[in-house]
Amino acid sequence: MSERVHAWIGLGSNLEDPLEQLARAITGLATLPDSTLLAQSPFYQSRPMGPQDQPDFVNGVVLLETSLPPAVLLDHLQRLEKAHGRVRLRHWGPRTLDLDLLLYGDQTIATERLTVPHPGIPERDFVLRPMLDIDQGVTLPDGRTCRQLLAECTDNGLKRLEPSATAGLATPPHPH
Repeated sequence: MSERVHAWIGLGSNLEDPLEQLARAITGLATLPDSTLLAQSPFYQSRPMGPQDQPDFVNGVVLLETSLPPAVLLDHLQRLEKAHGRVRLRHWGPRTLDLDLLLYGDQTIATERLTVPHPGIPERDFVLRPMLDIDQGVTLPDGRTCRQLLAECTDNGLKRLEPSATAGLATPPHPH
């Protein structure tokens, strides 16, 4: 039996009803093989990184417990993106769904296909804030805390979406 690890997944969308895209993605993540959805953060709205000629993004984070190897988990994430109509037309451009493997246990991974921890974590309040909503003590494998990274992070116009905006979405319980 494979070891189970905590995998943090960042979610983002700014096309075709982003809230619905994220809700459907979370449902898909909850059904991944050899994985359990442990927690889902609130959703946040933020300005896009990169080109500003696109709609604001809606972002969130989920925490999975999984025994899927990192590359296999990445394959599943990319299949979910494709099922949501993800098309890669330009770097940091608009998208129906973006799923990023942020952390995989305490592992550091550097392959042609995958870099973990995700290199953008320190610059992304729309990743750090939702991670901290799930676990105030989350740290990167190098020991940096997400709390400290958030304190040093550029403001991307992050706004927490009120629960009424996300009414009806799948919301697994938060671990507290």
